[in-house]
Amino acid sequence: MTQTQKRILIIGLVPLFMSLLSVSSINVVLPSISSDIHASTSALQWVLTGYALSFGVVLVAAGRAGDVFGRGQLFMIGVGLFGLSSLVSGIAPDPLTLNIARVFMGLGSGLLNPQVVGLLQQYFQGPPRGRAFGLMGTTVGLSVAIGPVLGGAFIALFGSDLGWRATFLVNVPFAIASLILARAWLPTGAWRPAVIEGATNEKNNRDLDPIGVVLLGLGVLLVLLPFVESSVGWFIWFALPLGLAAIWAWTRWERRYARLGRPPMVDLDLFRIRSFSNGSIIITLYFLGVTSVWVLVAMYMQQGLGHSALAAGMIGLPAALLSAISADVSGRFVFQIGRRLVVWGIVTCLVGLVATIGVVVLLSQGIGSEWWMLLTLAFIGTAQGMVISPNQTLTLQEVPLKYAGSSGGVLQTGQRIGTSMGLAIMTALAFSITAVSNWHMGMVGAFAAIAVIVVLAGIVGLVEVRRGGRRRR
Repeated sequence: MTQTQKRILIIGLVPLFMSLLSVSSINVVLPSISSDIHASTSALQWVLTGYALSFGVVLVAAGRAGDVFGRGQLFMIGVGLFGLSSLVSGIAPDPLTLNIARVFMGLGSGLLNPQVVGLLQQYFQGPPRGRAFGLMGTTVGLSVAIGPVLGGAFIALFGSDLGWRATFLVNVPFAIASLILARAWLPTGAWRPAVIEGATNEKNNRDLDPIGVVLLGLGVLLVLLPFVESSVGWFIWFALPLGLAAIWAWTRWERRYARLGRPPMVDLDLFRIRSFSNGSIIITLYFLGVTSVWVLVAMYMQQGLGHSALAAGMIGLPAALLSAISADVSGRFVFQIGRRLVVWGIVTCLVGLVATIGVVVLLSQGIGSEWWMLLTLAFIGTAQGMVISPNQTLTLQEVPLKYAGSSGGVLQTGQRIGTSMGLAIMTALAFSITAVSNWHMGMVGAFAAIAVIVVLAGIVGLVEVRRGGRRRR
């Protein structure tokens, strides 16, 4: 790995780590926020959903902007916005200020994330690219593992009033350091726009397709809204068909834009690349199911078994650490093994899901200990490292470099939609079963539903493995 590649990894993965840390640590500090600035339940909900919505809405547009104007510029803007918003969040005097700052934190995170993916595609090829995405997966795993522990540690060290503020303020020095290093270390090519297919002149090459940006952003927002704000009332679900209609209108617009000789926001011919389309389906299904596991386990430990929040966070720590390790190892071998590695990861995940169901069933009969889940959840954590980063590497492998940012944004948008839908559906299923039975049966029902979705992801993975085998022959 060259000196330039090492520097790009440092520049990209540190702010990525901080942006994901802000997702995993927030649940632990919500009670402290509530008591310190007297935030209502709805205000606390927006602390979570404001970040998630703004993050998901801008991903594709941010990736496209990085392709058009240069990934270095968009990365700097994203990191700067994320750091400034973290500062405002940390000193927020009231819930309104905090919620507005969290929305801008999400925007900053949404701006910088596609640039990291684009930079890894631009400056890493072949096996080093697999290793780079593996390290990216390790970063994700560590942020998930450390976030809840760090939030709890800050509360213990600085008290309830200052502890939650420290979880935001810790981002600020890292953001400043990332800006300084990015300006000094990013190579010249990172500041230049990619050459966009269909662009016949300099003006077209810098065409951001503003109508496409608005249509897709509105569509993603309306699709996500009912899943992250379902407590508002039944009428919020009218947003879902409106969002799907906006996305359909966006696809029509993109086709028309291309026919006019203008470079579209996302070249829909990307979906003709089977590795990209199948990989996008795999990861969307995987996130639809598996991201709910950790929320369900936390609720089961606290509401079902009466444990503390710290105990609920600690039971997932070994799984998260194994996810980080397996992502790094998988990154070294992804090109030798190919999509079979992803399928093996899905099988490993199924083993963990079925084993966890077995532990819960035994607990419902008064047999065993809930701490057996440390082992069963470890299979799921290991699987995440085998699925997420390798799938991303293989999905983007055949994508032209000029679409590195927008394709990475599309992939991450699928993950955000899958996550939001999965959390809403699986938690609702668990609560509905619990209401007529108990938490043991609620967990069994939700985990069984997750297993079905993971099987569907595995079927798509097997289709891609067979397709890859035919190509090699």
